[in-house]
Amino acid sequence: MAVLVLSAVLVLVVGGCVCVVWAARGGPRWVRVVAAATRAAGELLHVLARTSGSSRQGQRGGSDD
Repeated sequence: MAVLVLSAVLVLVVGGCVCVVWAARGGPRWVRVVAAATRAAGELLHVLARTSGSSRQGQRGGSDD
């Protein structure tokens, strides 16, 4: 069951990336909508990863610099 879920997530990610490239080349409207949603999801994940990373660094009591 886990393999099926991960496969579906992989298909969605690859499809989103294809839509981003296609939209950059002037694809149809639905491709631009999917590309915008993909970019928004990527930005959201980026922000969430940064905030969780900074809270983890604070818990360790130092930085890796």
